[in-house]
Amino acid sequence: MPEVEVFRTDVACPCIATSLLRCLRVRFPTWRITFDLDDCDRILRVASPAGPPDARAVAALLHAHGHACTPLPD
Repeated sequence: MPEVEVFRTDVACPCIATSLLRCLRVRFPTWRITFDLDDCDRILRVASPAGPPDARAVAALLHAHGHACTPLPD
């Protein structure tokens, strides 16, 4: 069963989410990655089939593109 990490972001625009998804999928090609921009926390979900997702790497990638990204507690 894949392990999932959920993040709160400040991504509001679908076109920006699409661009970030491309970057994330290049960096983490085996992960399932989705945004839920309708949620009040503008959720980013990542699921890794082999161990827990690297939350720091995900947050760093979004921060490098100028966006806030914070893992939500379990």
